[in-house]
Amino acid sequence: MSVLVVGSIAIDTVKTPVEEHSDLLGGSASYAALAASFFSPVRLVGIVGDDFPKSEF
Repeated sequence: MSVLVVGSIAIDTVKTPVEEHSDLLGGSASYAALAASFFSPVRLVGIVGDDFPKSEF
């Protein structure tokens, strides 16, 4: 059996008081799919904005 995850997929920038990291994969569907993949095959359906790099598909 596989899991279907539906949600948002994003490119995030994370800022802390001491450093900043950009172009990180984020979004609720990304994290849910990653967690589920430890237990079952995953299929991912998500909303992706126009600014998402085509090379990352």
